[in-house]
Amino acid sequence: MTVTASVSEARPPVQRWLAIWALALLAVLVVFLLEDKVPWAVNYPADAVIPVADWISDLMKWIKTNFSWLTRSITAVLGVPLDFALNLLAKNFKIGHGADAFILPRLSWLGVCVAAFLAGRAAGGWKLGVLVGGCFAYVALFGQWTSAMLTLALISIAVPFCIVTGLFVGIWAWRKPWAERFVVSPALDLMQTIPTFAYLIPMLLLFGNSPVSAMIATAIFATPPMVRATMLGLQRVPSEIDEFSEMAGCTARQKLWRVLLPSARPTLMVGVNQVIMLALNMVIIASMIGAGGLGYDVLLALRALKVGEAMEAGLAIVALAIALDRLSQAIAHNHAMGQTHQAASPNFWRRYPNLTWAVAILVVTTLLSLLVPSFAAVPKAITFTTAPLWKAAVNWVTINFFDTIEAFRVALILNVLNPVRAFCEGFPWLGAVFLLGLAGYQLGGSRLAALVAGLTAFCAVTGLWEKTMATVYLCGISAFISCLIGIPIGFAAARSERFEKIVTPIIDTLQVLPSFCFIIPVVMLFRVGDVTAMIATIA
Repeated sequence: MTVTASVSEARPPVQRWLAIWALALLAVLVVFLLEDKVPWAVNYPADAVIPVADWISDLMKWIKTNFSWLTRSITAVLGVPLDFALNLLAKNFKIGHGADAFILPRLSWLGVCVAAFLAGRAAGGWKLGVLVGGCFAYVALFGQWTSAMLTLALISIAVPFCIVTGLFVGIWAWRKPWAERFVVSPALDLMQTIPTFAYLIPMLLLFGNSPVSAMIATAIFATPPMVRATMLGLQRVPSEIDEFSEMAGCTARQKLWRVLLPSARPTLMVGVNQVIMLALNMVIIASMIGAGGLGYDVLLALRALKVGEAMEAGLAIVALAIALDRLSQAIAHNHAMGQTHQAASPNFWRRYPNLTWAVAILVVTTLLSLLVPSFAAVPKAITFTTAPLWKAAVNWVTINFFDTIEAFRVALILNVLNPVRAFCEGFPWLGAVFLLGLAGYQLGGSRLAALVAGLTAFCAVTGLWEKTMATVYLCGISAFISCLIGIPIGFAAARSERFEKIVTPIIDTLQVLPSFCFIIPVVMLFRVGDVTAMIATIA
């Protein structure tokens, strides 16, 4: 009874909050109506803008001048495993210099496809083996092999780096609540919300135009889900398991690595899955600073308005994502069974028959590639392209449905987008700060109110209020429409296992297919504007 009474006394009743909100909205309305008398409360004064952008530019110049030796050293260290992966999968190993150099071939494309099939078969049976092997074969048959291997090399180094970094940071944040609250959570919020383009230039200045810069940018983008999954997984471990480990006499290290982390494996694998997806989703943007691979192919095709080539490279990224996603899930699911099987067989080839066959096939096919060119590179005779089909499909839709599409676009702009945008951009900045701060106080107290109000005011005092409101309006409408579409589909998938199996590959495709691939077809259908941006955001 005491707790209930204290809580009810600490919070104003619902009726009081309704009155407070009514007065707050009335005050904002008065400010809006008195715009001529208090223009500074509606539009932030231009002469009071704080030049934060100039300060950040000066800071970056200072860091580059004084710490370039450190960043270049980091580039050299990280470049060693990355160069090895690139040479192994996409390029050749060159030993020596000049005419005396000896060339070791990259892994044969045929051997990699068979090894992918065997990995899937070992992890999840024949069906998974066919799926994983088929994804790699798809990449080869559509002529995307070299670019795909460049991307896979980058992913093969970036993803483990993200997983290990995220795991240790998550453990530290779980052990130190103050670190989670004041260091890790704000840093994760910043890493997950700052636009990826915003830190490409710092990466370029600090680490140069190289695949290492692209890998670091990918790590910044893809690590936060692993950190959050680690914290959440450890927090959700039942207290009974923790107590049992102490009763068994486990040390702190044994309890963490042998009890708590294995118990949190399902949540950790969600983090691994998200790391893979986000890393693959970053490849196009990372290609702008030296990543190369499929992302660079998509970027070049989009610059030339080649829809078909862009879609083919984008679908190759999707194929890699599906293969890696399903493979990682199956390995995690069968991890315990794999350990039991390993203890029963003393011979290595009996414990790991699929691994033994995969290594043998890779070695044999790679050696044969020195003699048979078709083992080294995918023969052009067996490759084909669907680029003309994609281009013809977009052209057909544009020609035959132009009037309908144009009517829909104009109606959406006039009746929905323009009114909402005018409301957002004309809303008083001081009123927005006040109302959001009040909402923060109601939901989380004075600290949340100060945080929300301060961040909102930051957008105004830096001279970015109009652009902020344009972003809020577009993201708000896109999120609302996404909920209208996604929530019913989610309910239906939860009720029907068959429907879930149909929807899941589509969702994976939409999550991993680079957003740039949506832009050109949508631009051709709806032209440049807010409608195009909204549809690309929803997709």
